[in-house]
Amino acid sequence: MSNKRPPLDVISATTLVAASMIGVGVYTTSGFTLAALSTPERVIAAWLVGGLLAICGAMGYASLASRFSESGGEYLFLSKTLHPAAGLMAGWVSLLAGFTGAIAIAALGLETYLRPLLFDSLENRFNGEIAIPVVLLAAVLHTLGVRGAARVQDWVVGLKFLLLIAFILFALAMINRWPGLTPANATAVNASETSPLTVPPLDWLVFANQLVWISFSYAGFNAAIYIASEIRDAERNVPRAMIGGTILVTLIYVVLNAIFVFSAPVSTITNGANISQIAATAANVIGGDTLAIAVRIVIVISLFTSVSALMMTGPRVYAKMADDGFFPRWFRFTEQAPTIAIWFQAMIAIVAISLATLKDLLGYLGLTLSVCSALTVAMLFVVRRHDPQVKLLFGGVPAMIYVSGTLFLATLYGVGEPKQATAALISVVVGGLLYGWIDQRKSQPPPGNSSANRPEAQNAP
Repeated sequence: MSNKRPPLDVISATTLVAASMIGVGVYTTSGFTLAALSTPERVIAAWLVGGLLAICGAMGYASLASRFSESGGEYLFLSKTLHPAAGLMAGWVSLLAGFTGAIAIAALGLETYLRPLLFDSLENRFNGEIAIPVVLLAAVLHTLGVRGAARVQDWVVGLKFLLLIAFILFALAMINRWPGLTPANATAVNASETSPLTVPPLDWLVFANQLVWISFSYAGFNAAIYIASEIRDAERNVPRAMIGGTILVTLIYVVLNAIFVFSAPVSTITNGANISQIAATAANVIGGDTLAIAVRIVIVISLFTSVSALMMTGPRVYAKMADDGFFPRWFRFTEQAPTIAIWFQAMIAIVAISLATLKDLLGYLGLTLSVCSALTVAMLFVVRRHDPQVKLLFGGVPAMIYVSGTLFLATLYGVGEPKQATAALISVVVGGLLYGWIDQRKSQPPPGNSSANRPEAQNAP
């Protein structure tokens, strides 16, 4: 890397965190969550628990970031604190789920909300017709350079927040007209016909499964660590960006989801196609077609910034892995944008878009990323044992809450969704197998340079 001044300040780092977090999950998850948990109150409780876990996780990552100020994220942390094999597994998970899967799901979500604005009929449309060009546009933007792309990102994220705040204020001003608040429309999804206001008992296993889905919406709280070496005064600004951005986004999530699940009748939200487009459904109920169109535009902008943010951060991880010999050398970069890595990321994201659906990706991504993050934060205590100077925010209690809470939820989710758990496990195992193969290749001498071919070896007695 060059000795030039890093191009990103704390504002850019914070907007990167916000852009990475506010993505497709918040605009799609709660419809499915409401159908599973039966009542709006339980949905909001789930988002609050998810937010508190994310804030605890951000505090754990902040302590690690103050110790390691290089780019690389989980790959860097686990390589330096546990073992290079663990780092490679984390890098592999980042490649499959953290960036490729996340870019694909954000682009597909953008397509879901934009299609009704562009086409009169949704028949004969193919998966990825909008998502793929969006990924290509983000790749072009970040190929042009870090500083320019970051400035565009800052302005677009700022516009997104202004539009989201405008929607929130308008929706709250119309609260007296929310049909979902009337007793008749607030009926639980699975209430009995003879007693429509009776709420079915909470199934804690189902609640845990929904929290794993919701955790995907919070997964971007650690985005700043992936480009730490390109942030000014990284030891100070990276933790600020992660904690401040996570708290801000948690507040926005809770308010947005309160609007989504309380404004419209439960039966409307969980009916047909509405279940995956809860934001547009709520907007239509509150302000009619005009507001629904405006909200779709806000969501499209929001999801584009998510694709853009992920396209910025992912290639930095691959570059770090290339520096350590686990990825080809052409992934490395110095002063210019990592062009090859960016386009590699774009191409594999397009493959994911072509093969998967939005719902298919939600559970897999939430489980895989949360477990990887929990393992990373757990390493904080390993680092502290060897270096007492490492700072533990609030005595390490938030980090411990994040690790134990995340692993507990992942275990419950694995019991309820064994297929998703198996897919996540396979992703991790493949990363471990790759380490053994790559490490063996690195230890072998280049062809033609073995000791048997050296003149002195041939003449030895």
